[in-house]
Amino acid sequence: MWRWALMAAWAALAALAALAAITPAAAAAADVAAVRADEIARCLPGELLTWGDGRDRPAAAGAVRLAYRHAGAPAWFDEALVVGTLQRAVQAWSACGVPAEVIADSGVGLNPAAEVQVRWDDAGTRGNFALANLANRSLSLSPAMFALLRQRNPRHPAVQTLQMTLSHEIGHFFGLMAHSRRCIDVMSYYDNGQGQVCATRDGGSPKAVVEYRALLPTACDIARCRAVNGRP
Repeated sequence: MWRWALMAAWAALAALAALAAITPAAAAAADVAAVRADEIARCLPGELLTWGDGRDRPAAAGAVRLAYRHAGAPAWFDEALVVGTLQRAVQAWSACGVPAEVIADSGVGLNPAAEVQVRWDDAGTRGNFALANLANRSLSLSPAMFALLRQRNPRHPAVQTLQMTLSHEIGHFFGLMAHSRRCIDVMSYYDNGQGQVCATRDGGSPKAVVEYRALLPTACDIARCRAVNGRP
């Protein structure tokens, strides 16, 4: 009997030690992660807020087709990796009910008026990591910006930056022209350059983590997409 009592005592001490090991910083990080996860999964009434910097409109032709050309990509991004990020973004956005696909751009037989040309082109990004141009139906990615990121912070998960950037820019082709004021939304930006910042559900700062914004469209991103494209 005393052996069971001793074992129980040791278990209790181990549990107390584990609780003591949870630092305030670790607890705060867990709280932020929990809030972010809920913000990604649920869109509450009144949360479809934008900066008012654009007017949403239905996706052109009621569908989104992305033709990817790998020429000029950074050497550390192989073609399969980039295509995979494109496909994940398209699959996530398709939850709003707009048909979408990724196709190989061989440069032959494609209809520029029907496909969005995704290519590595510094000039087309105007100093950004990526830029959507709805007028000429192109999505440009910047080799120079990703090279600069790799140079300044080799340990940074650049694939996550690529995923988030592509998800954001593809969202414009689904019709989301205005940017979200929810920090978590993939269609957000953190401040408007005039002293106003985006919002988190618990009122905390998005600077609590390195990158607060989601990598893929959130429930609110999808809700906006469904609304503007007339999907119930």
